[in-house]
Amino acid sequence: MANLDPVVARCLVEQRIEESRSILEKLVNSCMESTVEVARLVVRCLGQGGKVLFCGNGGSSMDAGHLAAELLGRFYRDRAPLPAMSLADSTAAMTAIANDYAYAEVFSRQVLAAGREGDVLVCLTTSGNSANVVAAIEAAKTVGVHTVALTGAKGGKAALIADHCILVPSSNTPRIQEVCMHLGHTICELAEMAIFSEPSR
Repeated sequence: MANLDPVVARCLVEQRIEESRSILEKLVNSCMESTVEVARLVVRCLGQGGKVLFCGNGGSSMDAGHLAAELLGRFYRDRAPLPAMSLADSTAAMTAIANDYAYAEVFSRQVLAAGREGDVLVCLTTSGNSANVVAAIEAAKTVGVHTVALTGAKGGKAALIADHCILVPSSNTPRIQEVCMHLGHTICELAEMAIFSEPSR
């Protein structure tokens, strides 16, 4: 039977917490202005009747759905719902497009169908090189949708072509995903605070 050594476990837990703490400290200098800029973009979009689209693969697809839900439902306060959608949440669309066309088009075709000028597409990609995310950004540009990439330190292709990019100062995939959620939550909180004019808790 497998056995987890409690000493080894505590060391690993401490190491992972320290990794996260170190990255979060770096955010103050590296990501603060870009995060505020993206939050202002989202506020402007929603204030003008637009919507926010989210996309990502794997764990990032679940994070995309999580962030869309924060706008659709509530963050800190009861208020009217804000229009948002996660492109990975439609299993039928994802599998149909992948089957009939290519997996690289699963997000771009949805952007072309649902995106309108002034909307915002937020892409979560730890590498910045996911073909379907890059294709989604390229498609968004053709229909006037603003693009945001939340990605790791190297940024990849997404960082080169997105209108706005927030680079998490790490190359460690789990830590990048965790920090992207931290930043995503903060953007949702700022949007809720600005649109409904009530100080955040």
